[in-house]
This record gives sequence, structure tokens and C-alpha cells, in this order.
Amino acid sequence: MTKPKVLLVSPSFQSFVQEDMSILSERYELIVNTYNWQQKIYAPFYLFAQCIHILSTIHKVHFVFVHFGGYWSFFPSLLGRFFGKPVYIVLHGTDSASIPDLNYGSLRIPLLKWFCRKSYEWATMLLPVSESLIHTESNFLQKEKLVKNGILYHFPDLKTPIKVIPNGFNVKFWNIDAAVNKENQSFIAVLSAPQFILKGGDLILELAKRLKSCSFLIVGMERPGGLLVPDNLQFVGTVPGNQLRALYQKTRFYFQLSSFEGFGCALCEAMLCGCIPVVSTVNILPEITDNNGIILVKRDINLLERKVKELLNAPKNEGEQELVRKSIVNRYDRENRKKLLFDLLPY
Repeated sequence: MTKPKVLLVSPSFQSFVQEDMSILSERYELIVNTYNWQQKIYAPFYLFAQCIHILSTIHKVHFVFVHFGGYWSFFPSLLGRFFGKPVYIVLHGTDSASIPDLNYGSLRIPLLKWFCRKSYEWATMLLPVSESLIHTESNFLQKEKLVKNGILYHFPDLKTPIKVIPNGFNVKFWNIDAAVNKENQSFIAVLSAPQFILKGGDLILELAKRLKSCSFLIVGMERPGGLLVPDNLQFVGTVPGNQLRALYQKTRFYFQLSSFEGFGCALCEAMLCGCIPVVSTVNILPEITDNNGIILVKRDINLLERKVKELLNAPKNEGEQELVRKSIVNRYDRENRKKLLFDLLPY
């Protein structure tokens, strides 16, 4: 039986995008459209090339599936609407936010915000990965300053239907290795160099200086120049999934100290490997932790140090690894996202 064709548009291929491609490929034949949109100088060329590609393929596909709102979602939404093809845009975080103080969020850039607005208006349905991408507010950055975000905050007149479908994870791949003993005072975080402040890398750096007996690891970026880095903090660049899993399996705690976080995929992967979460009180992060670990209510290194010391001094629960893993398995299994997507998408 021939599979229905789907046009899948994405500017990048993070693990959660690849997971969706794997899910959709079970039922559909994917026609992938992508360009290096980070090269902004070439954006006009990419838009032209994308338009031509969509015009040549739109008649073949059942629907269009777009990851992230941005320049790349404009023509898929416009041409999908014109040719009567359903268009679904998955929202992940930066496409729903504007935080100028951190130079974060697509909606802080007027032209890009306009492209997002039109894409969202023309789409058949928006599929944010968490409720917080519809509307959220937080004073985590500054106690006296409430920061509001979400698509209905930035576009209050938006009429497009919205359905939240959480990310899903391969719970068989991300697992606990019973043969590996976790290092008791070990911490890990995953972030890239541009996300260093956004995801609390500076807090981790300062905490490492204060807690000399603990070991800290940041995955996803090389050791930064110009910063005094203590010996107990190591930096590892981008690593393949099996190597990241091995790092999670031997580490006891995971940091997600973001000032904004669309979902927290690395957090879920780490918890599936038995890591205890240490997260900020933003977006969906407290919900994901499910009363495990600790939640930092404000961006304060002294408070973080105190909370982490309390966590380290607390009696160790022999079943803690299975507890944090089970909380993710029960709510964010890949099969759950697959069912929700397949129940929604045309076939």
C-alpha cells in the first residue's frame, strides 16, 4: 500500500524533530524541505527556492507539517491555504516568545514576528508542545518584573485552533543502566554556547566555584574563552545520543535553569536515565519534574547554592532513579505523542 505523502518543513533537526519524522514515517512518505535559515543573508533566496519547491510538490501531499514558526513557515502556510492543504505548525518555544533582555525569542524581531503572525493566522492548526507556549508569565529573571509570553499574549486576536501535544520520548533508548553507579555529587546540563545565559550556564559556573567537592559537566558547547573555569567543571561539545545517554546514566543530578523553556527535552531524557532534576520555575519545567528534585523560584545564585546543599544533604532514596524515570514514562512516552498526532492528522 502506497503511503500518503506529507511535506515536512523544518529549519533544523534536533532530536525531537527527528523523533517526529520517525513517527510520521510509520504512516506517511515524507517530502522534507529545509535550508540553512541561520544564514540570514540568504533568507530571500531560501524563500524563493522554498516557494518553487512547494509549488512543485503541494499537489502531491495530504498536508503540510512544519516545525517552528519563522520565515520558513510563511510560504507553507500561505500556499497550503491557497491550495486547500491542511497546515500544522508545531511550536517549540522561541517561536512563541520575546525576551529582549536575553536576546531571545523570534517575536522580539519585528519582521520575523510578522512572518510568524501570518503563518499562524493561515495555518489550519497550531500544535504547541506545552500549554505555556499559549500563555505564560514569570518573574524568575527579576522579582519585580513580570515577563509575559506565549502566542496568545503576543497575538491576542489569533483565531487559529490550537491543540497542545506534548513531546514524546523513546523510553527504551533513554534508560537506567543498573550496572552503572551514579556519582553521588555529580551534575550535568545540556546547552549550546548561544544559550549559556538563557539556560543558566553562568549560574552553574558560579556554583561549581562554590561547591569544590562536586563535579559539573556541561554538554553541547566547548569550554568558553575569557571565563575563569574551575577544575570541577568540564565542557563537552555536541555528542551523539548513545554517548549522552551514558553521561546521564552515571550522573545523579540534571540542571535545567532556563529563563524560558518551551518544553525541556533534555530534562526528560535525563530523568528517563534516573537523573534528579534541578529546574527553574518557568513554563512547563515544574510540571515535568513532578515533585522530584528542586525548583528554583528566582535567578539567584545564593538561593541555588542553598537549595543544592539541602538536596545533597538529604537522605538518599534508593528508589529515586526509578521514581524520576517512571514519572516521565507515564506522561511523555513516544507512543502517547504518536497516538495524539495520528488521531489528529489526515490519513
